[in-house]
Amino acid sequence: MATQRSKRYQQAAALVDPTKEYPLAEAAGVIKNFPGTKFNQTVTLAVRLGVDPRKSDQMVRGTCPLPHGSGKDVRVVVFAQGDAAAAAKEAGADEVGFTDLIDKVKGGFMDFDVAVATPDAMSEVRKLGRQLGPRGLMPNPKTGTVTDDTAAAVKAVKAGRVDFKLDRSGNVALAIGKVSFEPAQIEENATAAIDAIVRAKPASARGRYLQSVHLAASMSPSVKIDASPFMTA
Repeated sequence: MATQRSKRYQQAAALVDPTKEYPLAEAAGVIKNFPGTKFNQTVTLAVRLGVDPRKSDQMVRGTCPLPHGSGKDVRVVVFAQGDAAAAAKEAGADEVGFTDLIDKVKGGFMDFDVAVATPDAMSEVRKLGRQLGPRGLMPNPKTGTVTDDTAAAVKAVKAGRVDFKLDRSGNVALAIGKVSFEPAQIEENATAAIDAIVRAKPASARGRYLQSVHLAASMSPSVKIDASPFMTA
């Protein structure tokens, strides 16, 4: 049975030519012109990559600072002790601790978006694999979330740095703003994200890397992007 779309969704879909690949700037304008909702929709960039997610040497992951932030109030917890813990608190971390915070997470506390840890805390934090792993929240040096400079990590995340990781289907999706942003801000954030994904291309990847790129808002249809300006192969 076909899904019955809302009148607002159908109006938005009428603004999109499904046969066209839009220049990024034009796509951002299309997203901006969609009929509004009662909430500030998140704008997501979805990229299908020409890699094999089953091969460990073709994993794609990384981090990207968004020029205009994500528009989201990011909740950050930090696993640290001593000076690193004090620095994290001063930088604006929402929760800081070590064994007490680990126990809290084991008990079901998951009210955060990013977890940061110092290297010496990781031996204990790794024991939270069952809690953090499935949600993609395990701190990782490759994304800058395992570091002694906890203040810098917290500030970067709060300012709008986003992490990305290839899923099992060969796609990368990340939130790059809100529909309340100006089209130029959406375009610049999307450009930064695509550039970061291109830089993360595995050396073993062959053929066309950017298979397809789409921009979408939470409750709206996607817009296909012309990826050719970003192609390196």
